[in-house]
Amino acid sequence: MAAKIAYDDVEVGTELPAQTFPVTRATLVRYAGASGDFNPIHWNEKFAKEVGLPDVIAHGMFTMAEAIRVVTDWTGDPGAVVEYGVRFTKPVVVPNDDQGALIEVSGKVAAKLDDNAVRVDLTATSDGQKVLGMSRAVVRLA
Repeated sequence: MAAKIAYDDVEVGTELPAQTFPVTRATLVRYAGASGDFNPIHWNEKFAKEVGLPDVIAHGMFTMAEAIRVVTDWTGDPGAVVEYGVRFTKPVVVPNDDQGALIEVSGKVAAKLDDNAVRVDLTATSDGQKVLGMSRAVVRLA
């Protein structure tokens, strides 16, 4: 695969299409099985509250993975991401109901770099709270 976005067609300030990702308890169970992270804060409400959390929370790496989808969907090539990092600022609280939680992600080109690369800054929120800080990806474009 190759990035479908051309470097010359992108400017600083270019906004990526925002996306919203639903998260339910079932999503967390599936992710736990795939990742091997069965920490009870991600599936056991009683345990999560005993350790001071408001409820079950999504895995940080799951949240991070959902956020980068805005970039990979935009480029059309997950391999175009050459660097990615975040700081976890708030947990994504996932209630035990039919709705779950939403992770809302937007992105903007913050810098044009050498070698057809750009830095994309992402904003990820859930329930009105910023859940990832310093969320940045370096992406090599066509």
